[in-house]
Amino acid sequence: MSRTVFCRKYQEELPGLATPPYPGAKGKDIFDNVSQKAWQEWQQQQTMLINEKQLSMMDAEHRRYLQAEMEKFFANEDHDKAEGFVPQE
Repeated sequence: MSRTVFCRKYQEELPGLATPPYPGAKGKDIFDNVSQKAWQEWQQQQTMLINEKQLSMMDAEHRRYLQAEMEKFFANEDHDKAEGFVPQE
């Protein structure tokens, strides 16, 4: 049986991640409070932002930007989206 978490983004019990996606406190917070579904959606959003804004993961400023956008995404706050992207209904 898969583990469930109360997802911060969807405000309901959903299947959780199998392992923390990051080391340390940030990874534990995501592991404990973000569902698999929300994490997969963030991964897609992150990929679009990296590609459109030509971000480099070698650049610390770019990594901080993505982390801030990730926090907004999971909190259902207004976050950057890829321009011209129209989500499916």
